[in-house]
Amino acid sequence: MFPVMQIGRWLALGVLVTSLGIARVSAEGAGKLPVRVVIVTTFEIGNDTGDTPGEFQAWVERLPLPQILPFPLGNHPLRYNAEKQVLGIVTGEGSLRGAASIMALGLDDRFDLSKAYWLVPAIAGIDPTYASVGSAAWAEWIIDRDLNFEIDAREIPRDWSTGHIPLGRSKPFALPTPELDRPNGVNGYHLNPALVEWAYQLTRNVHLDDTPALKSIRAGYARYPNALKPPFVLKGDEVSASDWWLGQRMNTLAQQWMAYWSGGKGRAVTTAMEDSGILTSLTALSHEHRVRLDRVLVLRTGSDYTIPASGQTVAQLLASDAGEGTLSAYVPALEAAYRVGSPVVNEIAGNWARYAAETPAAK
Repeated sequence: MFPVMQIGRWLALGVLVTSLGIARVSAEGAGKLPVRVVIVTTFEIGNDTGDTPGEFQAWVERLPLPQILPFPLGNHPLRYNAEKQVLGIVTGEGSLRGAASIMALGLDDRFDLSKAYWLVPAIAGIDPTYASVGSAAWAEWIIDRDLNFEIDAREIPRDWSTGHIPLGRSKPFALPTPELDRPNGVNGYHLNPALVEWAYQLTRNVHLDDTPALKSIRAGYARYPNALKPPFVLKGDEVSASDWWLGQRMNTLAQQWMAYWSGGKGRAVTTAMEDSGILTSLTALSHEHRVRLDRVLVLRTGSDYTIPASGQTVAQLLASDAGEGTLSAYVPALEAAYRVGSPVVNEIAGNWARYAAETPAAK
């Protein structure tokens, strides 16, 4: 048997080792997970892997994002790649869920997001004036179309082009144009043009597959030369709205709304739901230096056209779009989002010593 003194020494040593272990774990727990890039997708249909894909699945399987992190304040568990220090989130569809999920992430003390880049690689409606389905558009301007006065189309004055009127104005597109960000609302965001141009130049030659199905879809848009092209990468801006609008008149309104709020600098190539909400939260978080607003990228890919094909009515276009997963170019658009977005993610994450301090810009 050990003497009492020896037993006491062993017990003291055990307590010391245990205490040091607890202290080390506590110190490690106090540290935040470093994040170089946040991939912001808006929906996933089922599981993250192995079934019918949503926007998240390709990133989980192919980047990959192997680690699952609980996210009770969000709509979906987070995913993380510890080696690349890339974090993935599914916000949920719509501007409200987009805003809530990003705010929840930005306030989550598990993560250091202070130097992170943010990429929104998501599908969208696409204007055949500018591009074809399956194409990928880097946006510089995100213009919100929800914040406005609205008069029912059956009651608008005959000399008005639309029933949508900017807050603070009494007629459509009345001048002077209000500021984008003002006390009674925000109607848009202008992303870092140098970063957008850099991302475009890095990916402009990424090959996007053409298929017989895509060719068949494009055949209905013979009056639009750009809609007839095989899928390609371009710079093109987004009109963000909570309603999923369709048709020539609404498409014209989007073009006019973009021109009005961007001072004629933007072109309305895509339409989507979430990005005004996402950017609203990122802007607020940037005020407390939790995120860098100059490191946000939005990549929207064309899953369907915003106007009907020749011989097709708007109601028929709606019927073809309304079913989940039935958008005419749904799968090619998902593929384009990953294929064009992933070179940007890998470039930043793989060269972090450079990009942590220096936000890239096209040369």
